[in-house]
Amino acid sequence: MQLFVNDLTVIDFSYCCEKRGIVGESWIVDVILEGDLNEMSMVLDFGVVKKQIKAIIDDAVDHKLLLPTLNQSLVSVTSSEHNVDHEYVDITSDRGTYFLQSPSQAFAKIDCKSIDIESVTSYLTNVIKAELPENVNNITLTLREEVIDTDYYHYTHGLKLHDGNCQRIAHGHRSKIQIFEDDKRSANLEKQWCKRWEDIYIASECDRINKEDIQLSKDAKKHLTNEHHYFSYMAPQGRFDIAVPENVLDVVDCDSTVELLADFIQRKLKTATKSRIKVIAYEGVAKGAIAND
Repeated sequence: MQLFVNDLTVIDFSYCCEKRGIVGESWIVDVILEGDLNEMSMVLDFGVVKKQIKAIIDDAVDHKLLLPTLNQSLVSVTSSEHNVDHEYVDITSDRGTYFLQSPSQAFAKIDCKSIDIESVTSYLTNVIKAELPENVNNITLTLREEVIDTDYYHYTHGLKLHDGNCQRIAHGHRSKIQIFEDDKRSANLEKQWCKRWEDIYIASECDRINKEDIQLSKDAKKHLTNEHHYFSYMAPQGRFDIAVPENVLDVVDCDSTVELLADFIQRKLKTATKSRIKVIAYEGVAKGAIAND
C-alpha cells in the first residue's frame, strides 16, 4: 500500500556551487510512503507525515548551508577556535571566495561532490528511513522547483533578530517578483531587478564590521582580499560571521526580511520615476510581502 502527500513542505536553503558560489534555493517536497497497514489500517497517520516527517526534513536541510563534503577543492570545514560548537567554512568558487563561521547546526554536510536534487534526495531519504516505523518499508521523495514563468532570482541572507532558523547567516531562497508601474505589470523592471539579485548575497549595513574583528579560520585570514566585505552578528543560536566578495554582494540599508526587502525595492524604484510603484516580493514559494505607495 502507498500513501502520498504532495507539497509536504518547502525547503529554503543555500548551497555551495563551483560555478555560482553560494546559491539560495527553494524546493517543494512531495513524499510517497510504502508499507503494510498498521493497527489503525493506515500506512502512517497523515498527522505524523505532516508533522514528524516534515520536522525531520526541516531539521536536516531547511535554512541551512548545504556543503558537498567530497568536493574538497570547493569546501573546507574545520572546527572553530573562537566559539564552542561552531565551525569555519571556506568556499572557493569561480565567482569568488566566501569565508564563514557559524554554529555547526547551520550547516548540512552531504557526502557528494555537488549539491543537486539527486544528492539531496538521497541524503534526505536515508535520514528519514532511520526514523520510520517498522511497517513502512520504503519512502520516495520528490524535490522540485516551483514552476515560474517569469523572471526570478536566487538570494542568500541571514536575519539576526529572528529567534528561529532564519537567523543563520547563509540560508536562502529562489524567488519571483512582481512589479507594477502605475498599476501596469512591468516585465522590464522585474527583469532588471532579477538580474541585479542573480545568485546574490544580501547583507545589512548595520551588520558590517571591520576586517580585524571578523572571526574566521587561519587559512581564510590568509586569503582575504580588498574585495571582501565583512558582516557579523550574535543571535540566539550563536555567533555568525561571513566574508563576501564585492561582486556577489548587495548591501541594503535595512534588515533583509521580505517585508523590508519589498520596501527597499519600492524605494529604489521610486527614486528613478514619478510613477506609482507596487512591489510584490516573494520569499521562496507562495509567501512574501507587498510594498506600494
